[in-house]
Amino acid sequence: MLKALLLSTMLAAAVTVPAAAQGEGQTGAAAQSPRLTLKRIYGNPALAGPAPRALRLSPDGKWLTSLRNRADEKERYDLWAVDTATGAERMLIDSAKLGSGAALSEAEKMQRERARIADFKGIVSYDWSPDARSILVPLDGDLYLAGLDGGMRRLTDTATSELDGTVSPRGGFVSFVRDQNLFVHDLATGAERQLTKDGGGTLSWGVAEFVAQEEMDRRRGHWWSPDDSHVAVARVDESAVEVVTRAAIGADGTKVYEQRYPKAGTSNAKVDLYVMRADGSDAVKLDLDDDPDYYLARVDWAPDGKSLYIQWQNRAQTKLYLLKADIATRKIVPVIEEEAKTWLNLHEDFRALRDGSLIWASERDGYKHLYRWEKGNLTQLTKGPWVVQKLVGVDQAKRRLYYTANPDTPTEWQLYALDYAKPGAKPVKLTEAGFDNDAAMDRSASRFIVTRSNQGQPPQTYLADSNGKRLQWIEQNAVAGEHPYAPYMAAHVVPSYGTLKAEDGTTLHYELRTPRLEPGKRYPVILQVYGGPNGGRQVANVWEGGLPQYWVQQGWIVFSIDNRGTPDRGKAFEDHIYHHMGNVEVADQLKGVDWLKAQGFVDPKRIVVNGWSYGGYMVLKLLEKAPGVFAAGVSGAPVTRWELYDTHYTERYLGNPAKDAKPYQISDAIADAGKIRDPLLLIHGMSDDNVVFDNSTALMAKLQQEAIPFETMVYPGQGHRVAGPGISEHLYGTIEKFLARHVAE
Repeated sequence: MLKALLLSTMLAAAVTVPAAAQGEGQTGAAAQSPRLTLKRIYGNPALAGPAPRALRLSPDGKWLTSLRNRADEKERYDLWAVDTATGAERMLIDSAKLGSGAALSEAEKMQRERARIADFKGIVSYDWSPDARSILVPLDGDLYLAGLDGGMRRLTDTATSELDGTVSPRGGFVSFVRDQNLFVHDLATGAERQLTKDGGGTLSWGVAEFVAQEEMDRRRGHWWSPDDSHVAVARVDESAVEVVTRAAIGADGTKVYEQRYPKAGTSNAKVDLYVMRADGSDAVKLDLDDDPDYYLARVDWAPDGKSLYIQWQNRAQTKLYLLKADIATRKIVPVIEEEAKTWLNLHEDFRALRDGSLIWASERDGYKHLYRWEKGNLTQLTKGPWVVQKLVGVDQAKRRLYYTANPDTPTEWQLYALDYAKPGAKPVKLTEAGFDNDAAMDRSASRFIVTRSNQGQPPQTYLADSNGKRLQWIEQNAVAGEHPYAPYMAAHVVPSYGTLKAEDGTTLHYELRTPRLEPGKRYPVILQVYGGPNGGRQVANVWEGGLPQYWVQQGWIVFSIDNRGTPDRGKAFEDHIYHHMGNVEVADQLKGVDWLKAQGFVDPKRIVVNGWSYGGYMVLKLLEKAPGVFAAGVSGAPVTRWELYDTHYTERYLGNPAKDAKPYQISDAIADAGKIRDPLLLIHGMSDDNVVFDNSTALMAKLQQEAIPFETMVYPGQGHRVAGPGISEHLYGTIEKFLARHVAE
């Protein structure tokens, strides 16, 4: 998935230019504060302070657990727990003491790449048991059950990795996938049972296929019924999927993988859904549709365990059905149908309630909002020219739901509560304006974990009650005293926000960060671009780390604008890119450049553009469309030929090239590469299995054929996210030197 998660790590390092004065409005103390360096930004401890991941409340709400990275090794995570009654915290599992250091299987490595945690070490995920007495922990390819008393029980000890370990709802079993088959471990007896037998080669049971993991945010391939009696299991047959020979070029040599990769216009994996008993008996295939070319998007059990809710999406992604399958009769009936002229965005905002009604999200009025389905009727619960980000929790006893949304400004997510039994009721805001908020709840919807940040505050985490009242800080992360960023805070520059108009009058939001502006002086600009759909928004009131500050301290202005096609502004705003990528996005970014050139403090001859992934693609399209406008461009891991990217993402926006190739021809970045006249630095990881390295080699060949000079830096062993100790510093140092050669005072 061409996610914006890379943006915070691709704000590139600065060119060496005469240092400007400190940020506007700063005091003399700022001038005395130490200057940031690349070594410090990527060194230990992390500048942003403690950065817990995977924060969760135990099913009974008594514990708050998280994965915390170490001060001396920020890529390594251990499991910590906080007593929500006393606030006492302790490490539950020290990954360095428990881990074996065994090599991971290729399947697990690919799963981690899908989750963007490939460079993390130690404990990268965990799963609470429903009785809140233990925690399932995958580590070094095996599974452990950790008790709250610090005790550990090893469940598996094999040469291959156990994938997707899951504790069943009543705590009777742990299920996992080994060698492409589904296994169940009985926690009472310790017995292990293999539920499926024929997995191997191109056939797998119980895991999500590539596009489900990468593009659909479906990480699971098997789902337990609430009473532990049955399990729904995906059967994935990749025999029809095209084989792509992928060379993973590393420092110690090259490994060649025969990877089943469904490029746009080619065959997808065939995914069938089976239901079987907990011992593997009575396995029955559910007949979802006569059309074999569909996507299994989501699977959820009804609260009574008698039926399954299945989200089925056609290949064109213009239709989405919520189906209900009766487990006893195998009868399947449609419940909700969504249809769009362009595409439908998948979501995680479905809840089946005990009273038989359903909470559902839809963009049918042009914006993503929440609805309640009851006895065949769909009632809209939220409404307005703004979007719901996600459904956080549902309190069925109080008939309240909780969600994050952006009605006040597209730059911040806030948490709200709403009475779902009273359509039209006014929602109640539960979080503080001026912060971008994320939230999670316990199973009974009694408490929140809220994580928030803004441009002047690194992420903070606190525990709140269901009314939003803060009960205690989990991680206040105040930038003072011994905090890693405290010495640099006096020189910290908070950006300003504003709006511009696109060619069609659409409002576009921008973010501008400047050094202290001296009268009569003009400054160079970095246009930081992403521009793509599905997570591509950059203008947000969130902590962005040390890199933007590094640029500013070197005398640069950092500017971003969210073009049409980016998310969180409604479907019409997104739909501009349908069947024509690299068009309105480019026009809107150039509108931003025009605005910059009109500012008296901007040097119009020293504007550079930088981006990664979809942003790398945008850099190429901008250089092709507007030669001479930019002093230089840095394109990281770009898609250059959309035919090389996968089915679910690419066909969503450009259609099926086997049926109509024109959208691909006008959207690709290869045909016009000969128009590039400005200095270009091309960067790519040589083991990237998302935006495969072939994208960059195709561009290299075209530029060489056209006798267009360019520079390149490739990273052996690195995937789509080029990062890690030493690597990040080298990456941005390379960019710094490149710009120093091409952007002069």
